[in-house]
Amino acid sequence: MTHALFTTDGGPALVVSGEGERPAAVELVGPRARVVATLTGRGKTWRAVLPLRAARWGGPELPLPSGVYDLRVADAQSRGIPSPDAVPLTQLGTLRAELDAWTLRVGPPIDPAYDSGEGQDALERRYATRPSGFENAVFFESFYGRNASCNPLAIDRELVRRAPGVTRYWSVVDLSVAVPEGAVAVVEGSPEWWRARGAARLLVVNDWLRRRFVRRKGQVVLQTWHGTPLKRLALHRPGFDPRRMVAVIRESRRWNVLLAQNPYAATILGKAYAFLSRPIWVEGYPRNDLLARGADASATRAALGIRPGERVLLYAPTWRDDRDEIVDFVDPATLAAAADAVVLVRGHSRTLLPGRDAEGPRVVDVTGFPDTSQLLLSADALITDYSSVMFDFSVTGKPMYFLVPDMEHFRGELRGFYFDLAAHAPGPVVRSQRELVAALARDDTEAYAQKYATWRAKFNSRDDGNAAERVVSRILDQGFIDPAAPLA
Repeated sequence: MTHALFTTDGGPALVVSGEGERPAAVELVGPRARVVATLTGRGKTWRAVLPLRAARWGGPELPLPSGVYDLRVADAQSRGIPSPDAVPLTQLGTLRAELDAWTLRVGPPIDPAYDSGEGQDALERRYATRPSGFENAVFFESFYGRNASCNPLAIDRELVRRAPGVTRYWSVVDLSVAVPEGAVAVVEGSPEWWRARGAARLLVVNDWLRRRFVRRKGQVVLQTWHGTPLKRLALHRPGFDPRRMVAVIRESRRWNVLLAQNPYAATILGKAYAFLSRPIWVEGYPRNDLLARGADASATRAALGIRPGERVLLYAPTWRDDRDEIVDFVDPATLAAAADAVVLVRGHSRTLLPGRDAEGPRVVDVTGFPDTSQLLLSADALITDYSSVMFDFSVTGKPMYFLVPDMEHFRGELRGFYFDLAAHAPGPVVRSQRELVAALARDDTEAYAQKYATWRAKFNSRDDGNAAERVVSRILDQGFIDPAAPLA
């Protein structure tokens, strides 16, 4: 018989035990994290302790990301080791978990009573329309709480410098998401999350607000968005869909201010979201300040296991409306060997939960890495397709390659483009991995120098390293928060 139980002694853990000689290894394997057990036993019985936490990228140990994990006992089938006892859903402080045979399910530390629609309705009634005054606080959310990054992170960092007394809440899907030092993590859907979102004087977000958000009178929403658009979005997407139109307009009415990287993006975003009579701040992207200043990438490269002097290629495609996981146009291990480089694979945030890490020699999947800007600093070249990351990476002036095997399908059926990428791309446009490898072997720097300069003049004129400072100055000057005193 194989026994299992959860414990919180020394932190949440799964303890599995059985009879006979201890196995060579016991692991929990998930799509984005892996845990190896500490094993004990002298031949008659064995015991495996699996901490329900993990450290990645040289960071601190954090609770496991929510999801499904395989419990793997080496040689279990050949040794006749039966599946362990089922363990019901258990609250373990920083997460909750349940075990069913060889499957572990991990979730955020929210009381199951709040999982239902009725439970969330009750929290909404309690906090979303609260009549009391505002807290002198900022509520941050990046990519629906999947990480603490992008423009909200850069604004957070500048706020700490300029207004250290302001409370900073970060919306997270679970406590595996690291938040900036001194900030308060609030798990989406929890009472604390509802209270913080309703009480904060300022909200800084980079995507749609959800869960029926209603902006209270006097509350301010700064929508930073998350990229200069190449692909059509919102009201500009192909096909007439009245429900989409209603949803887009309802969403944009929640915002007070929209941040744009450049004048081109301001025009597109203003029209795509019917945001034409309210302020659009064209200040560059705060997330690109690190790139403009040429910050040191050695610590990030070391955390990723990259040796000094190695060539680094960052493969960062966008997501597709017709699939959940990252596209498979590149075999990263083959590319790493052919280009004699380390290949970093960065899936879009929408592929984080449904996908799983790419593996292979000199391949590092960084889809779960918290800060894309650090990856752009670390890369020697970018390989992308239609992702807005192209408008950020161009701040560095480093080479870009555009791998677009499905351009006709994407342009004609999925989204469409605002301009002809092939005509204006500041780097080679290729249709296959074979063509990509050939382009990487060439030095096309001079051939694309003029296009690159024109691109940067249009899209990066405000990315000068001071965007966060300008944005925070406007926040403070307009009284969105009080840097010195709490609000009543």
